[in-house]
Amino acid sequence: MDLRGKTLFVTGASRGIGLAIALRAARDGANVIIAAKTGAPHPKLQGTIYTAAEEIEKAGGKALPLVCDIRFEDQVEAAVQQAVARFGGIDICVNNASAIQLTGTLQTDMKRYDLMNQINARGTYLTSRACIPHLKRAANPHVLMLSPPLDMNAKWFRNHTAYTMAKFGMSMCVLGMAAEFADDGIAFNALWPRTGIATAAIRNALAGDEGMKHCRTVDILADAAHLIFTKKAREFTGKFLIDDTFLAENGVSDFDKYRVDPSKDLMPDFFVPDWIPPPKGVSLQAVR
Repeated sequence: MDLRGKTLFVTGASRGIGLAIALRAARDGANVIIAAKTGAPHPKLQGTIYTAAEEIEKAGGKALPLVCDIRFEDQVEAAVQQAVARFGGIDICVNNASAIQLTGTLQTDMKRYDLMNQINARGTYLTSRACIPHLKRAANPHVLMLSPPLDMNAKWFRNHTAYTMAKFGMSMCVLGMAAEFADDGIAFNALWPRTGIATAAIRNALAGDEGMKHCRTVDILADAAHLIFTKKAREFTGKFLIDDTFLAENGVSDFDKYRVDPSKDLMPDFFVPDWIPPPKGVSLQAVR
């Protein structure tokens, strides 16, 4: 089962994880709506919706680049309507767009609090809501949130309560909507990386160029997302998945191919529960 002819609506797909998921689908011959804010080149971030569209077309898919800020209902509704007008429907919604600031309560002003919650929790809710009427008519509809398992351990909150609230808001959409739309056959799942992923967020906001060497590539999430989308939606919903564990359960055994630099230990990501250990034989230590 592949994604040929399927239509994906992907938020934040101008670069990073969103673009990687889009490109993996494009290699099957999928249609991809690139819904993101970056229409003009950014001084610190590589890629725009138009460069992403070029990559998707070269990979074998069809692309529709749309400038869309998911904080605004009119922009999301307009983008969804343009997607349906162009491709006839929507089969898969990927809620990838996210904002991050890892600061404590007194260091997180309300402007940044609002930004994270508007994009992460509210944006996910809004985009899903706009796509659901069209997903109901799809043959095997999936909604995927790039968000973590709901592990209510204080250690995930204590250093960055506002960010955790915003990310867990995305996961709460999975929990609620999977149950709410089960009879409609729409799958709602969450996917989260065990390690840091080599993206602009790691380089610019967290760990710099050196930190990138301690990450896995975006390909691990793209491969995991593709596998999710090929599952039967009615039978595979309400899951909170960690990338390597999920791939290992489905026959993947080589995880070193996803390392940016095999000579470096991998950086653990936040929000990975203790009750989901690495797959058997998979280590975060450097390859000796």
